[in-house]
Amino acid sequence: MYSQKPDGDQIDLPDDVRHHQRMRIGELARSVDVSVETIRYYQRIGLLGLPEKPYGGIRFYSDQDLQRLRFIRRAQQLGFSLEDIRELFELSSSDCERVEELATRKLSQVKAKLRQLGRIESALAETVEQCARRKGNPPCPIIEKLTEMK
Repeated sequence: MYSQKPDGDQIDLPDDVRHHQRMRIGELARSVDVSVETIRYYQRIGLLGLPEKPYGGIRFYSDQDLQRLRFIRRAQQLGFSLEDIRELFELSSSDCERVEELATRKLSQVKAKLRQLGRIESALAETVEQCARRKGNPPCPIIEKLTEMK
């Protein structure tokens, strides 16, 4: 890969620079399937850095930015909040005990949510079944059930 000097001459770039990906914000957003506004939001709250912008130039994002954004998205898919993710970033990879604590807490929350969803599923299944069994024109069992709930 070659780069052009201000005087027009080309220089050969070293391998570590050649393999360093440079993306504009739209390319970064598409590569992780988020919007540009999401990236800007992550920058505003400090989860993602803002690359330098050369005078009159364009900001370019690196492989490191891409990896960080992928980490954020994967952590969100596992149910971690942005505050949890911030905390994960602050921990080093050698602080496994603290990461485990966060993951254990998240797992407990997920299990509680699943129990709640199970109760909701049972209640809805029961009312739908009552609705299917009704004869004539009595009041709707679903509306009746929702009216009874506290």
